[in-house]
Amino acid sequence: MGVPKRRMSKMRLRTRKAANRPKSPPQLSVCSQCGARVRPHRVCPSCGYYKGRQVVSITTG
Repeated sequence: MGVPKRRMSKMRLRTRKAANRPKSPPQLSVCSQCGARVRPHRVCPSCGYYKGRQVVSITTG
Protein backbone atom coordinates (compact mmCIF):
# COMPACT_ATOMS: atom_id res chain seq x y z
CA MET A 1 0.00 0.00 0.00
CA GLY A 2 1.27 3.47 -0.85
CA VAL A 3 2.55 5.58 2.00
CA PRO A 4 3.15 9.34 1.62
CA LYS A 5 6.84 10.18 1.42
CA ARG A 6 6.39 13.85 2.29
CA ARG A 7 3.89 15.79 4.34
CA MET A 8 1.09 17.32 2.26
CA SER A 9 1.13 21.11 2.31
CA LYS A 10 -1.85 23.06 3.64
CA MET A 11 -2.55 24.61 0.25
CA ARG A 12 -2.60 21.27 -1.57
CA LEU A 13 -4.82 19.75 1.11
CA ARG A 14 -7.28 22.67 1.05
CA THR A 15 -7.37 22.71 -2.76
CA ARG A 16 -8.34 19.04 -2.82
CA LYS A 17 -11.00 19.52 -0.14
CA ALA A 18 -12.44 22.57 -1.92
CA ALA A 19 -13.24 20.46 -5.00
CA ASN A 20 -15.62 18.32 -2.91
CA ARG A 21 -17.37 21.25 -1.26
CA PRO A 22 -21.13 21.44 -1.91
CA LYS A 23 -21.95 23.73 -4.81
CA SER A 24 -23.98 26.90 -4.34
CA PRO A 25 -27.59 26.78 -5.58
CA PRO A 26 -28.10 27.97 -9.17
CA GLN A 27 -28.76 31.67 -9.67
CA LEU A 28 -32.28 32.33 -10.89
CA SER A 29 -33.45 35.14 -13.14
CA VAL A 30 -36.95 36.43 -13.81
CA CYS A 31 -38.85 35.48 -16.97
CA SER A 32 -39.65 38.55 -19.04
CA GLN A 33 -43.04 37.16 -20.12
CA CYS A 34 -44.63 35.66 -17.01
CA GLY A 35 -42.32 36.75 -14.18
CA ALA A 36 -41.52 33.22 -13.00
CA ARG A 37 -38.07 32.34 -11.62
CA VAL A 38 -36.03 30.60 -14.33
CA ARG A 39 -32.46 29.31 -14.61
CA PRO A 40 -30.49 31.46 -17.06
CA HIS A 41 -30.19 30.41 -20.74
CA ARG A 42 -33.13 28.00 -20.51
CA VAL A 43 -36.72 27.98 -21.74
CA CYS A 44 -39.24 29.08 -19.11
CA PRO A 45 -41.08 25.95 -17.93
CA SER A 46 -44.27 27.85 -17.09
CA CYS A 47 -44.81 29.84 -20.33
CA GLY A 48 -42.39 28.30 -22.87
CA TYR A 49 -40.67 31.57 -23.85
CA TYR A 50 -36.93 32.13 -24.39
CA LYS A 51 -35.39 35.50 -25.29
CA GLY A 52 -38.78 37.09 -25.96
CA ARG A 53 -40.15 34.48 -28.37
CA GLN A 54 -42.18 31.34 -27.82
CA VAL A 55 -40.10 28.22 -28.29
CA VAL A 56 -42.25 25.54 -26.64
CA SER A 57 -46.02 25.43 -26.47
CA ILE A 58 -47.17 24.69 -22.93
CA THR A 59 -50.54 23.00 -22.50
CA THR A 60 -52.30 22.92 -19.15
CA GLY A 61 -54.29 19.93 -18.39
